[in-house]
Amino acid sequence: MSWFNREKAGIDKSDVKKSKAPEGMWVKCQGCSETILGKELEANLQVCPKCGYHYRISARKRLQALLDGGTWQEFDAGMTSVDFLEFKDAKSYRERIDVAVAKGGSKDAVICVEGTIESLGVQVSCFDFSFMGGSMGSVVGEKITRSIERGLEQNQPVIVISASGGARMQESILSLMQMAKTSAALAKLKKSGIPFISLLTDPTTGGVTASFAMLGDINISEPKALIGFAGPRVIEQTIRQKLPEGFQRAEYLLDHGMVDVIIPRTEMREKIASILKMLHRPAA
Repeated sequence: MSWFNREKAGIDKSDVKKSKAPEGMWVKCQGCSETILGKELEANLQVCPKCGYHYRISARKRLQALLDGGTWQEFDAGMTSVDFLEFKDAKSYRERIDVAVAKGGSKDAVICVEGTIESLGVQVSCFDFSFMGGSMGSVVGEKITRSIERGLEQNQPVIVISASGGARMQESILSLMQMAKTSAALAKLKKSGIPFISLLTDPTTGGVTASFAMLGDINISEPKALIGFAGPRVIEQTIRQKLPEGFQRAEYLLDHGMVDVIIPRTEMREKIASILKMLHRPAA
């Protein structure tokens, strides 16, 4: 029949509007390829309810999910990096800092706060991967060290949530010095008997992995998080061997004793609270 044919019926195709779902309403899971309602994924802390695939989330959303009432007191928020070396590659380091700050998230790659988990006071440093890939420069090292020192002064457990590409190359040796600086602060914390929990998320690599991220009294990881020092391709080229399946993923590290436990994000707050209650006795 002619009414099925728009051209024969004299209907201009441009007048026919296609019905489209709002952007972000549906998400195709990167883990199982199932279609998920965007609101359902958001309500489940960006974890696929069907296969458990963990999407990356922002530092502030992670803090909201972990801390009581989603509230905290932030420290050293105005601290920003300085281009000590006047470093320049495709862009100057100063330009890269300005672009990262302009995104509006943080002024550097870590957010350090004081809050509570089930009423227990904690000091938390959470990496912001959107800021230059969560790279560790002098500001990151200083802020984490101050957070550890506050934990020492106030007898509060310290938690560092890592999501980093490693030491920031634009600061050269100054960024590498932060590995020793943060590790020395943690040694004081350990001597005092105050617990340090390291939470490794996807990805945790380079100098961050090679320092404080692996020094937790308890090293926790999210499922399938990439955790390592050098990239798999670099390692294969160096040792001239094929790496095992799943190498540098959380499950492989758990099997080889580098990680103590893998906890899904949806259970993280409850499990960390339980661990802290076992490990720490607040001052009377």
